[in-house]
Amino acid sequence: MALPSCIVAAYQVWGMSESKESQHLGEFAADLTGGAADVTKGLPQRRPASTKQPDEPCHGAPRFVLASASPRRLELLAQIGLRPDDVDAPDIEEIPEKGELPASHAVRLAAEKAAAVRVRHPDAVVLAADTVVAVGRRILPKAGDEATACRCLKMLSGRRHKVIGGLAVIDADGFSWNRRVVTSVKFKRLEAAEIDTYLESGEWRDKAGGYAIQGRAAALIPWIGGSYSNVVGLPLFETAQLLRNAGIGP
Repeated sequence: MALPSCIVAAYQVWGMSESKESQHLGEFAADLTGGAADVTKGLPQRRPASTKQPDEPCHGAPRFVLASASPRRLELLAQIGLRPDDVDAPDIEEIPEKGELPASHAVRLAAEKAAAVRVRHPDAVVLAADTVVAVGRRILPKAGDEATACRCLKMLSGRRHKVIGGLAVIDADGFSWNRRVVTSVKFKRLEAAEIDTYLESGEWRDKAGGYAIQGRAAALIPWIGGSYSNVVGLPLFETAQLLRNAGIGP
């Protein structure tokens, strides 16, 4: 008696499945016994671990230029694992414009520094920064001599002031990002002897506001509000964010 066609089809499907199972089992057994069966065939393969060292430049990343001669900014970048391919200090006037507020001054100078350096490095990512110390609306100068540093310290004594960091990044395609970061800093009331001792240290030289928080001035500052690295010369969190936008960093 002939079997119904649906039963014949079922036997055929069962027979094919059984054949495939037997084949897979045979391959598995061959692998266990040293055969050439490859049980990983068709499975996704894991990528080999990278052999790149942490301090090697990333292939394909744009060149990174720091538009600053400040060794402090170079050290701060190294602190977060960033190493510029080149350091190129701009030569621009840093005089405040008439009626210019401290925050606007910091951002404008950073943007002008970045633009000036990008002319010499058109295919690179350029980072520039400027640090301004201000008491109210008054911008304190960089102390080029002891008398200027002394005036700054007397003005800062016993009061709070602002340190404004201006940041500018221009990427390899010419897109730019600007940002300002503000930190509040409080000095203790300074005795004349403390001012004289600090002036003797020479740390004030070429420092905005006539002091360096990363040095002996730390003993004169009981409180800050905001980014410490901004007071040193480069706000690291914000810098890392802007550079990441431009393709620099992890």
